[in-house]
Amino acid sequence: MSDDAPDTLAGPGPNELRDPLIRAELKRASVWFGLAIGTALCVLLIQPLLLIFAGLVVASMLDGGVRLLGRVLPIGRGWRLMIVMLGVCIFVTATLVLTGVEIAAQANELRETMEAQSARFISWLTGVGLMPAQAELSSFGRQIMGSLGRLTTWVSSAIGALASAFMVLVIGLFIAAEPRIYERGLAWLVPSRDRDEFRVTLDRMAYTMRRLLGGRLLGMAAEGILTWIALSLGGVPMALLLGILTGVLAFIPNIGAFVSGVLMVAVGFSAGVDTGLWAIATYFIVQTFDGYVLIPIVAKKTVDLPPALTLGWQILVGSLLGLLGLMLADPLLAMIKVALERKSETQAEKDEPAAKRAKAKGG
Repeated sequence: MSDDAPDTLAGPGPNELRDPLIRAELKRASVWFGLAIGTALCVLLIQPLLLIFAGLVVASMLDGGVRLLGRVLPIGRGWRLMIVMLGVCIFVTATLVLTGVEIAAQANELRETMEAQSARFISWLTGVGLMPAQAELSSFGRQIMGSLGRLTTWVSSAIGALASAFMVLVIGLFIAAEPRIYERGLAWLVPSRDRDEFRVTLDRMAYTMRRLLGGRLLGMAAEGILTWIALSLGGVPMALLLGILTGVLAFIPNIGAFVSGVLMVAVGFSAGVDTGLWAIATYFIVQTFDGYVLIPIVAKKTVDLPPALTLGWQILVGSLLGLLGLMLADPLLAMIKVALERKSETQAEKDEPAAKRAKAKGG
């Protein structure tokens, strides 16, 4: 061993945070670790997040009504929101009071009719060899429902569904009452250099959401009323209930129209071949009007979503997130499209000066 004193090291040790390399690596690891935690939380909390997004959808519809009412009534926002809510409550109450007994009777009749028609259809498929035997079919159905149980358990309870609907309504009311408070809160979470761009994107999303949902409500009303009138003229049983169901299911494009069409045709053929053919004609006429007249008009005012993209997105989100995800798939896709379009515009604005300088330099 040497008697000389050891030299003192001047640089920081590998466990000291004064080293810029250590700090950079720690920051990088923290980002990836935080991203992993955030992804895991989104997966675990996907149903509450869907409820919050549903509240935003309700808030957009209420906000659209408040803004529309503000064009004719120069009063405070709170009073306009109260008028909109009173109008909704009066409409729902009047509908239930005037047609409640008829709807209840038709709902029970519809259930019995669909059970009978389903049994006849399955028997016919079994007879021609296109459907397995009843025991095998029951086993197959149990397997399917078992695989979907984890995704749809939360809707199996009526109490849970009512509680979820109440929470969605409360969230929508709070946000519609003071939207700027929540907008400033979200902007505060964004880095200061990106807040202006974030506000522009958020305003476009809100504008698109209001127009999209306004057009969707218009389409729902048009499909429901036209279906009710046409089925009543053709003598199809339960015309009022089928019209209401068609209007409600119109909130889910493509898939909702298919489900309402199946119900319509099944009920029509339960009353006879002529009535069934009238139901088929009604379905195609209403869907043609909606697809070639109403939807193009609404798409020009909102966001034009390609049908194949919308249907694929609905199938994906519905499979992963269940019924609520299927109902919210279209607004969610519209918001994603608006965000991507705004990002593309921003990037093009940044690249334009560089392109002009390169062109001038080359000239």
